[in-house]
Amino acid sequence: MSGVLARPDAEAADRLRAVQAPVQARLESVLREMRRIVTTDVPMVEQVAGHLLGRRGKMFRPTLTLLASDLEGTPEPRAVTLAAVIELMHLATLVHDDSVDHSAVRRGLPTVNSMFSHQVAVIMGDFLYSRALCALVAIRDFDVVRVVTDVSNELSIGEMRQLAAIETLSFGEHEYEMLIRAKTASLLAAACEAGALCGASRWREPLARFGDRLGMAFQVVDDILDYTEDESVTGKPSGNDLREHKVTLPLIGALPAMTAAQRGRVEALFRDDHPSDEAIQEVMQAVADAGGIDYARGVGERYAQEAEEALAVVPASPARAGLVDALAYVTDRRR
Repeated sequence: MSGVLARPDAEAADRLRAVQAPVQARLESVLREMRRIVTTDVPMVEQVAGHLLGRRGKMFRPTLTLLASDLEGTPEPRAVTLAAVIELMHLATLVHDDSVDHSAVRRGLPTVNSMFSHQVAVIMGDFLYSRALCALVAIRDFDVVRVVTDVSNELSIGEMRQLAAIETLSFGEHEYEMLIRAKTASLLAAACEAGALCGASRWREPLARFGDRLGMAFQVVDDILDYTEDESVTGKPSGNDLREHKVTLPLIGALPAMTAAQRGRVEALFRDDHPSDEAIQEVMQAVADAGGIDYARGVGERYAQEAEEALAVVPASPARAGLVDALAYVTDRRR
């Protein structure tokens, strides 16, 4: 990957538009398909679904699915339904995450658990999963079903691994890699692989690898941003992972190089159920001073390079160019 992982900047929105340009028309169809899949006669479900779908996200994962299906210029119509399934599964994980973390806001808007209740959030997340899987079965393709149902299992495992990463400074890089592969990379890999099965099946394996490495880089960048950007950029308070006692790669990379005093501040923060903003800022500075952020950037660059190498076997096309742009978007984005 040429260059280095850049600090996120205002070019991220332009990069995303470039990624989505080859499939923009079909992306609008994905939104309509999502609404069709979740439509029901239960008023509470309709209200919550309207809240979720009304705050259109970046649609990054369904974009990958559509691009992968178009690599040979012969995308199948079912790719739109599959892209909708992928995005609904992503939404389900966000709804569950917010409830587990007791988050009140996501990207400036109230979460389901804060707007309704934690009970509603849990049930709504389950509903999104179940409706997505029903739509998936209707595609009647065992290979596609296997890819997506496998990732639904990985996402659940990822959530359990996330709990293991809380309040334990012994959580190491190997455990971190397994966590982010299950929690983040598995869905991006499935988005790419399943998309390839809907129009470009001979590129299934390199696309799965590309999605996996893209997802790994995505999460590493996300974890770096928590240390380097403020709430106006990320949509969450800076240092939020430390506030929630989550051990991520910048901290893992910094701990071996910390002084006894720096390590003591980290341990004190993790013992405090409600660490102060000052304590969080001190640990964030200690992580930077000990080289944790630079270390994480190096790891992210390696994943980005491996993602680029996975695409090297795929012939040039507008869809492939979109995937290359997706990699640039991930490494340079704002959250």
